[in-house]
Amino acid sequence: MRRPHGMFLGASALAATLTLSACGSEGAGSSDGYEIAFLAASSQNGYSQAVYEGIEQAAADADVEISVKILDGQFDANTQLSQLQNATTTGQYDGVIVVPNDGPSLAAAFPLPNDIPVATVLAPIGPDINEMEPQVEGVITTVAVPPVEAATKQAEQVVDYCAELDPCKVVLMLGQLDTPLDTARREAYEKVLSGNDNIQIVATVEGGYDRDTAMTAMANVLQSNSDFNVLLSNADQDALGATLAIEDAGIDPSSVFIMGGGGTKEAVENVKSGRWAADYLNFPVSMGRAAMEQVLNALEGREVESYVNADEVGGTEPYATKETLGDFVGEWNG
Repeated sequence: MRRPHGMFLGASALAATLTLSACGSEGAGSSDGYEIAFLAASSQNGYSQAVYEGIEQAAADADVEISVKILDGQFDANTQLSQLQNATTTGQYDGVIVVPNDGPSLAAAFPLPNDIPVATVLAPIGPDINEMEPQVEGVITTVAVPPVEAATKQAEQVVDYCAELDPCKVVLMLGQLDTPLDTARREAYEKVLSGNDNIQIVATVEGGYDRDTAMTAMANVLQSNSDFNVLLSNADQDALGATLAIEDAGIDPSSVFIMGGGGTKEAVENVKSGRWAADYLNFPVSMGRAAMEQVLNALEGREVESYVNADEVGGTEPYATKETLGDFVGEWNG
């Protein structure tokens, strides 16, 4: 699945309730507008902050007053489940947008005690991590991409790079090794890469969606695998930290194949400069905007898109190389 500068919101701002007003007619469902809960995977996390930025934009553009409150999931599945249960029980909120820490476990909150629309961003809610259509009654839309599909396409780019190398030594760096989303990504990486006899996965490590953690993890890998050929990661924060460790070891990053995931501004610059080979772009601001738009559609009685393909909301090819990026600069900093 993480995650902004320029559009960065500090933790103190994210902990507060922000009322976003726009001129125009009042909403059909409430003379006082709408109260929306945003369940961030972590309010400290740049990706969740960028999703919030998009929610804020869509709310400001609406023709009804919208108040959004951030709830900090602390990267903890149980915390977020409790928050979802409370948000849909108290009657305080008219809708919920969530970046799940554990989509399958959040299904336990359904059916909802109050009939309010829930939108999920980055990952679905329900038992099947790759099913984008809503799996439980109450979820109105999923703004995401099947993680196996995305990870498979990333790994296929590695296979292409490794075609003339034997052996081709690959380091996998996942944000977290124990969440459903990253477990699905890791399994997809392994399935594609293991089908090629010349490719060796020499290490699989956790970066924690944190640059410092990833830097330490990569430094440990390099102690016994300094001759690696590929670093494949689902998280730009991790790939950026790993790149620092690679440079500290005296290795030119451009001499190996580095591919991150997320589409941060720094990652995009690294691809454009040739420091990285590729990046799988995410568009979290646009994804947050899309989620808010669908929740508002539900509240106002308009047609709702049950699945918004997150690869299509950013206006550029998501599997990016230097040749495809054009003037795209990224939507967030991680």
